[in-house]
Amino acid sequence: MSELITYQLEDGIAILTLNNGKVNAISPAVIEAFNQALDQAEQDRAVVIVTGQPGILSGGYDLKVMTSGPENAVNLVAAGSTLARRMLSHPYPVIVACTGHAVAKGAFILLSADYRIGVDGPFQIGLNEVAIGMTMHHVGIELARDRLRRSAFTRSVVNAEMFSPRDAVDAGFLDKIVAAEQLQEAALEAARHLKKLNMTAHRNTKLKVRKQLLETLDRSIELDRKHLG
Repeated sequence: MSELITYQLEDGIAILTLNNGKVNAISPAVIEAFNQALDQAEQDRAVVIVTGQPGILSGGYDLKVMTSGPENAVNLVAAGSTLARRMLSHPYPVIVACTGHAVAKGAFILLSADYRIGVDGPFQIGLNEVAIGMTMHHVGIELARDRLRRSAFTRSVVNAEMFSPRDAVDAGFLDKIVAAEQLQEAALEAARHLKKLNMTAHRNTKLKVRKQLLETLDRSIELDRKHLG
């Protein structure tokens, strides 16, 4: 598949592992590989597990690309937002096994999944855009508004508060946490459970539940192209 995202298929479960340097930066090439992996998983009719390297899911967008020029930054954010929309509407269940830190786009990957398992430990999860001088983009605001608990929305989006894995469950970034050595089996157990669903009903219900969100994201992607550009 790609060195940036490895693809492992076994018994109807596809494991997509991000592998792009020490912070698993989300670059245009990573997004392209991610989309190719989702294409393959859809062809394989597989439940998807997205995971990272020990200690980190992703630290966010590739800063070299983000600082290389406005057009490159806008295009990368648009591609990342389109990927989030795709994950939210993927016809098969999407699980994220969060191996540690999940910051900025790494946290948005969590907000784009159907089920999220994290590891307990000294890790940070959240949206740090405001803290590093970035005005939050429209897609980020709307995705956070839909997926985070109301009590955590302002703390996260406006105040750039970072959460421990335990607090990230309460905030809405994660659904549960386990010990690091239990993460792989916990993700596989969740995938085996979700495999029992009627996938047509899963897809149709997901699209019905998220119809308004997906339409809002479509508009927000265009707004971000105009605003950020």
